Amino acid sequence: MYVAKDALVEYWVDSLVQFLSFQSPSDSGSLSQFLFFRYDDTNPEAEKKEYIDHIEEIVGWMGWEPFKITCSSDYFQELYELAVELIRRGHAYVDHQTPDQIKEFREKKMNSPWRDRPIEESLKLFDNMKRGMIEEGKATLRMKQDMQSDNFNMYDLIAYRIKFTPHPHAGDKWCIYPSYDYTHCIVDSIENITHSLCTLEFETRRASYYWLLDALGLYQPYVWEYSRLNITNTVMSKRKLNRLVTEKWVDGWDDPRLMTLAGLRRRGVTASSINSFVRGIGITRSDNSMIRQDRLEYHIREELNKTAPRTMVVLNPLKVVITNMDASTMELDAKKWPDAPADDASSFYKIPFSKVVYIEESDFRMKDSKDYYGLAPGKSVLLRYAFPIKCTEVIFGEDNKTILEIHAEYDPSKKTKPKGVLHWVSESSPGVDPLKVEVRLFSKLFMSENPAELDDWLGDLNPESKIVVTDVYAIHSLKSAVIGDTFQFERLGYFVVDKDSSPEKLVFNRTVTLRDSYGKGGGK
Repeated sequence: MYVAKDALVEYWVDSLVQFLSFQSPSDSGSLSQFLFFRYDDTNPEAEKKEYIDHIEEIVGWMGWEPFKITCSSDYFQELYELAVELIRRGHAYVDHQTPDQIKEFREKKMNSPWRDRPIEESLKLFDNMKRGMIEEGKATLRMKQDMQSDNFNMYDLIAYRIKFTPHPHAGDKWCIYPSYDYTHCIVDSIENITHSLCTLEFETRRASYYWLLDALGLYQPYVWEYSRLNITNTVMSKRKLNRLVTEKWVDGWDDPRLMTLAGLRRRGVTASSINSFVRGIGITRSDNSMIRQDRLEYHIREELNKTAPRTMVVLNPLKVVITNMDASTMELDAKKWPDAPADDASSFYKIPFSKVVYIEESDFRMKDSKDYYGLAPGKSVLLRYAFPIKCTEVIFGEDNKTILEIHAEYDPSKKTKPKGVLHWVSESSPGVDPLKVEVRLFSKLFMSENPAELDDWLGDLNPESKIVVTDVYAIHSLKSAVIGDTFQFERLGYFVVDKDSSPEKLVFNRTVTLRDSYGKGGGK
């Protein structure tokens, strides 16, 4: 069994994850026990060590350990010898057409003028190519297939081209390199692959795959194609993703807005939730299906609701001064988990409560209403894990419009039973502000469900797909958080500590909001 590097498409979620996720990595008899993980590194100019290292590392992060890791470049000598044999059998020839000429002749279903050159002449020229005696672009080795076929992939595909470029794995031994179309099926056969899995765009190459193995008299694996993963409000193609990154529409391959494995991981998505998502959608040959992002987010919430401890953070702080409290600070218990037993100390964390607390700006308004559960003049709310407070005065700025702070009184007896419950943070001690952090709020990268169908797909980018909120207030105990730690910010969503964090300032990425439209919703 084999999945090519192209199936992973380097940094993004695609057919490798879709295939691997048939079973959990921990399942006995897992498919990974039979999986060859191969780098189809046939083009020395396209192979970068950072890609190679990342692919292997990200597959490991997904929880998969292949039976064997190989490279197509491991077989360069065998591939060359088989190319010589192909010429000897009259199934390949050295061609001197330019790329434009090849394209024109293919469109007209015309044979190359060098198609019928003598076998000995092609053998000599191919040897000259190997020894670096012919310039780049001046010759290729082409397979002698069927120029009259209805399948474009049978129009004498290129088997070898000249490139005076060292290979990151094979070194400088070669100046001719095999094409993917030539290499793929032969290495499948050499490695005794039972099933070669590809996405549907490779279906038209099946004829060429079997033609070459038949021409060389080699063992023929079973080829099976299936549809690639398509998710709404994003793009999944290699070409489009590359444009987004190289033209700096996003912040690199691991931008949390991208449906790349690196981006999803940086956003705080776990490998197990990705596996669960893919197992849930299954495999299909229908190439028109679009999976809603909400469905992936549902699986993310299902896991984070169980694993992410709760804490409180205020995005847009509004100062509340509790006038009937002295300058002391009390320490309260807050639940890390909604159903934490009262006698389990590890399920709680400590939060300070002092004369000055901060609530969300959006949780206060000047006019109350029956369907409003926030704070308003003369109205009471409950500060979660703390006490009821009642707004007694609103302090405005010089313009008489900007609210500077709220004055309130708290009920230490907790006899007041307001309907509204607000999250909040407090000064850690009198005059000491809460911990200041940065929060990045991510939403769908594109406004349309299927931007790939649009002519101006870049014009469909969501200008509010990333919102950076600075000067966010958090409880001081979060200062010990490290990169990769996940939390549920009560009422705000699930968040992860980003790699941009420093000792001076923590940075959090929002993974998902608390509620969704696909499943039952988020955390409690």
